Amino acid sequence: MKTRFSLLLLFFTSLLVGQNYSQYVNPMIGTGGHGHTYPGATVPFGMVQLSPDTRIDGSWDGCSGYHYDDSVIYGFSHTHLNGTGCTDYGDIMLMPTMGEPTFDPKEYSSAFSHNNEKSSAGFYSVTLDKHAIDVSLTSSARVGFHQYSFTRSGQANIILDLNHRDKLLYGEVRVIDAKTIEILRRSEAWAKDQYVFARIEFNTPMKITKVKSNGDPKEGTYSGTELKISFSKEVKKGEKILVKVSLSPTGYDGAALNMSEIKGWDFNTVKQKAAQLWNTELSKIEITSAEKDKLTIFYTALYHTMSQPNIAQDIDGKYRGRDNKIHQAQGFDYYSVFSLWDTFRGAHPLYTLIEKKRTADFINTFLKQYEQGGRLPVWELASNETDCMIGYHSVSVMADAMAKGIPGFDYEKAFEAAKHSAMLDHLGLAAYKKNGFIAMDDEHESVSKTVEYAYDDWCIAQMALILNKKDDYNYFMKRSQNWKNIFDWDTKFMRPKKNGGWDKPFDAREINNNFTEGNSWQYSFFVPQDIPGMIEAYGGVTEFEAKLDEMFNGESKTTGREQADVTGLIGQYAHGNEPSHHMVYLYDYINNPGKTREKVHYILNKFYKNAPDGLIGNEDCGQMSAWYVLSSMGIYNVTPGQNQWATVKPFFENIKVDFGNGKYGEINKTINASFLRDFGINKDKEAVKFIQKENYLSVPVIKAESKSFKDKLSVSFDSHLKKVEYFYNTNGSGFNKFNKELILTESATIEFYSRDAFGNQSDTISARFFKKPNNYTITIQSKYNPQYHAGGAEGLIDGIFGSENWRKGDWQGYQSQDFECVINLQKEQKVSQLSANFLQDSRAWIVMPKKVEFYTSPDNVTFTLVKTIENTLDPKETETKIIDFKTTLTPVAAHYIKVKAYNFGKLPEWHQGAGGDAYIFIDEITVK
Repeated sequence: MKTRFSLLLLFFTSLLVGQNYSQYVNPMIGTGGHGHTYPGATVPFGMVQLSPDTRIDGSWDGCSGYHYDDSVIYGFSHTHLNGTGCTDYGDIMLMPTMGEPTFDPKEYSSAFSHNNEKSSAGFYSVTLDKHAIDVSLTSSARVGFHQYSFTRSGQANIILDLNHRDKLLYGEVRVIDAKTIEILRRSEAWAKDQYVFARIEFNTPMKITKVKSNGDPKEGTYSGTELKISFSKEVKKGEKILVKVSLSPTGYDGAALNMSEIKGWDFNTVKQKAAQLWNTELSKIEITSAEKDKLTIFYTALYHTMSQPNIAQDIDGKYRGRDNKIHQAQGFDYYSVFSLWDTFRGAHPLYTLIEKKRTADFINTFLKQYEQGGRLPVWELASNETDCMIGYHSVSVMADAMAKGIPGFDYEKAFEAAKHSAMLDHLGLAAYKKNGFIAMDDEHESVSKTVEYAYDDWCIAQMALILNKKDDYNYFMKRSQNWKNIFDWDTKFMRPKKNGGWDKPFDAREINNNFTEGNSWQYSFFVPQDIPGMIEAYGGVTEFEAKLDEMFNGESKTTGREQADVTGLIGQYAHGNEPSHHMVYLYDYINNPGKTREKVHYILNKFYKNAPDGLIGNEDCGQMSAWYVLSSMGIYNVTPGQNQWATVKPFFENIKVDFGNGKYGEINKTINASFLRDFGINKDKEAVKFIQKENYLSVPVIKAESKSFKDKLSVSFDSHLKKVEYFYNTNGSGFNKFNKELILTESATIEFYSRDAFGNQSDTISARFFKKPNNYTITIQSKYNPQYHAGGAEGLIDGIFGSENWRKGDWQGYQSQDFECVINLQKEQKVSQLSANFLQDSRAWIVMPKKVEFYTSPDNVTFTLVKTIENTLDPKETETKIIDFKTTLTPVAAHYIKVKAYNFGKLPEWHQGAGGDAYIFIDEITVK
């Protein structure tokens, strides 16, 4: 049974009938639970997201600024992120109050009730209980529009707090006249250097009644890193104050120009225009259903996919580039907020169907960022590269657009930029290029990075194929097979490698720093570029299906680190996080579409609801909702970069899709295949080309008891292929053929590769083994976290020092306890120096010990304190630091050494994990 097809665009002479689609949008969906959405006013892909802020503490569930469980509003700011897992935005916050103005958020904030709250597409309203002020909000693309209705007479205030939420690097307020002010807010949070210019216009003269500023005072201008101003007016009961706020990334002139989007002061007209903009966009997909909740869930999901990326240029096309300079967009629109690790999977393929012009605009934005910033975006925010998440998935978006023939961008330039990203040496790529995979020794999250780089390389190969670049095609197709180097052909899991061999112990359910927000189950099926090869690696169709069944039917419990993102578990499948999203469709590739349908419809029914907690995980800038939109239509692009779609029975009776340019497609329960019929291509001749299996040889696995040894160490090699030979050299002495055993008696670096019967050779990789500098033994009284074991107790005295990248696994971690160990020197000897290395990364809850004590003993019974070293590093220091707590002694006789480090304890209020237990991280203890 065929289940993958290329798109066929059906033509209809009649247009889709216009309807009020915005009535089905419920922006409250996702504001509860862990959805991280916001309920405020915005228009499709708009620069402004005018929404209430109920969270100012930087908490994870407050990433959007709002959480449905809260009961206090601090203000209304003009920028918000939709469903991310990191906190930023909340720019240009205004809050109406009455009486004597105050700048204390606890005092100017107000309680509110959801009973007095309304939210729809392009509109939000609420009553602030403290002073009974009715607030209504709407927006255009670049302008937020506030309407404050005062139900009491007295002094009304509008508080402008530029220190709201993230760190203010510099603020400036220029008073133009009693109705107009200009603002610059330069801030630091997730985006390290964000510029927002704004123009505020009041419909009535306002008086400055209070200012808090630490900058140099100038007439009519206030500035500094602390800046708050109150604008006041005496109002009568029932009086309204209207406020318009325009944003610009470029300057005051841009903000003034952008203000022209809203002319006059007719709030209802602007509200209606916002709704109409949403109707136009939402009408691109028309569905039929008798169930109102299903309509609401669908159109809210579509709404969320259109809430970002956000237009990031002024009306005249000026924008702030990645070089922090002002540029002019020519022939395209410039956007920001690209959560590409999430959105390449479903949101961007959806855009190729209904947002072709914007798809080209997004890619032109990528290319400008490449030209102006030196590389393609990874997770771009407000002209900043956050380098959040992994991969270089801009290439997926570009390759997918090229495969689907979307015009409007330079294909050659796109390939140049993609190849440039793939040939860099950062984020594990140097090791990936050299060895064909990333090991724990090279980079944290090594398994996830290897498989995702391999997919991205396949995307680049497809771009090369389209552009007839044969050498590049072959090079990147070979790299696209690198997933095989971390696939354990015995256990059938993607596994981390350390020092050339498999890291042990291994638990496929464990969430740890070898994976990005997941575990081995959630990454062992990520080979979208070579699904036939993946099926074969599992042993064939029957074995592959059994492995999928095992994942879906297993215990819905993970081990290791608590990962809030891993939600929506069906066995080990996690719908609440993106790496799992394609997996339900893999049954399509083994001729079992019934299982795909069963699981897709279960997820559609159970994990998406018309409620604040209606999303099972973070919205992640539209990806969670894009999965719903596509899957309910009965399609999913399992392999972006390939114009083929997996199918499932549609969730709705009738679906009409506007593809643009007057072209429409229809799906219903009986003619699904006609929507996705072969696009006039002979699939046998035009099938995606995979490199010949015999041309790719995965690297061998080195086998040794440990990385360090006392006297001697036996080393051997292994491969899943039987007819291969191994070659090695030791300390650069020249390659020899491996026979049975290699015995090391001294520290050594071993390089090795394999060769098969066809003459194909694997990449050459290396491993380092260390002969211990002593014969000491160690007993640890504390209990380290299983994720942070550094190879066990002996890892603390093996002479191998951990680096600042603690995620590579070279440090031992102890949480909510002190550290204590005793080292047996094997005989009494003179000791003149003692030291212990500790690490701090306070953002990760790892804090230096309060103090470290060193003791000596002749008998392991009576211990004498010889030195106490107090910590001097501020726990608020956010840069990763290593400190050697070292002391020099007048030589003293000792047989045993005790080291004790005192845990920092509970994390204080200023920490984002306040109340949690700090870690001690220790690696090497040295005795001389």
